[in-house]
Amino acid sequence: MDIVVALVGVVSALLYLGQLVSSVNFPLAQRLGLQEKPEAIDPLTSELELRTARWDLPTLWVAPVACGLFLADQAAWPVLALIGGGIYVDCGGRELSKFRGLAAQGVRIGSGSERRLFSATCVLI
Repeated sequence: MDIVVALVGVVSALLYLGQLVSSVNFPLAQRLGLQEKPEAIDPLTSELELRTARWDLPTLWVAPVACGLFLADQAAWPVLALIGGGIYVDCGGRELSKFRGLAAQGVRIGSGSERRLFSATCVLI
C-alpha cells in the first residue's frame, strides 16, 4: 500500500509542478510540452489554461501532502485525502467537460496527441 500511495504522491506532485511552471512561465510550459503548442490552439484556450494553472496552485497541493502524511503515519492524512480527492475529481470532470464543449463549438484545443494525453490525464485524476 505504501508503494501505491508513494506513486500517487509523486504523480500528483509532478502535476502540481507542471501547473507551477505553467503559472509562472506559460511559453516555457508550451515549449516543454506541459501545455498545448500555440499554433494548435485558439488564444481563448491558452487564456483558459493559464488561468486554470493559476487556480490549481492554491488547490492541488492537498493530494501530495496527504500522501506524505500517510507515509509519515500522521493522523491528519484521511481528512486531506478526502479533500484532495474531491478536488481532483471535480477538476478532472470540469476540465474534460470544458474541453469537450469547446471542441464541439469548433474551438482549437490542441493536436490529436495533445487531446489524447489530456483525456487520459483527466481519467487518471
